[in-house]
Amino acid sequence: MTRRPRRNHSPAFKAKVALAALKGNKTMSELATQFDLHPNQIKQWKDQLLNGVSDVFDDKPRASPPEIDVKSLHAKIGQLAQSPFLSPNDDQKGDSKGDCNNERLRNPLILFKDIHISGAGGGT
Repeated sequence: MTRRPRRNHSPAFKAKVALAALKGNKTMSELATQFDLHPNQIKQWKDQLLNGVSDVFDDKPRASPPEIDVKSLHAKIGQLAQSPFLSPNDDQKGDSKGDCNNERLRNPLILFKDIHISGAGGGT
């Protein structure tokens, strides 16, 4: 039996299925056949609808996403672009490979060369 690819359903389709389940005119099995879904999926969408329906009548204003200060982000990007970590060294300018002269960055195992694990191997 081949497995079908994962399907992404639109919010409108989910609402349609959840409302049909909420009406109760058909059984879950009939709805599953009609919409080509698993009954558990229909039950989840129905529960989501019931849990979120109180938000429709809520008088509290919804929280808006925080505004992004683009100027400060651009300033931070400019600051980071000029840092010595990102800027090429003088002897790298002609290097077409773009290799880094910093030994630790070229060979990450050097970071661990001075680490000694005590107690390993069973004997001290």
